[in-house]
Amino acid sequence: MMARPRPEPVQVVKQRRDAALKALVEGVPYIGFLGVQFDRRGDELTALMPFEEKLIGNPLLPALHGGATAAFLEITAIIGLSWGMLWEEIESGAFDPEAIVGGKLPRLPKTIDFTVDYLRSGLPRDAYARAQVNRSGRRYASVHVEAWQDNRSRPFAQATGHFLMPRRDG
Repeated sequence: MMARPRPEPVQVVKQRRDAALKALVEGVPYIGFLGVQFDRRGDELTALMPFEEKLIGNPLLPALHGGATAAFLEITAIIGLSWGMLWEEIESGAFDPEAIVGGKLPRLPKTIDFTVDYLRSGLPRDAYARAQVNRSGRRYASVHVEAWQDNRSRPFAQATGHFLMPRRDG
């Protein structure tokens, strides 16, 4: 009877996942400018764009700026795709978050096209988004993203994007 190797302690796995996500997000300065954060539950990411006055496009309504909304959706798609692409490396321990901190960000997917549907005005409050990867191959990926505020079943914007995937040769 062969002894099975002991699994890594759960806190070590969580620390590695959190460090990888933090490094990925902090590697893109515009994500920090918008204040976008990511909440991770296992392999599922939810993006959060905390409300700030600078995000208002029409102060008379007031409503979130369409550009901020589109950027939030695109960031959610790209980080979601990258997270999925790096997941196996993160899980195996082959991914080195310290390399990102040192400025060696893995190449991110490049946007081919990105179509946003503005379903209703974004209110002056926190916004959330989740990306659903419809297809992710070696060269091409298709992603759908929905953003909501108070009620997940009532999105205020959604988008579909197509991305060129980076080559993954070490």
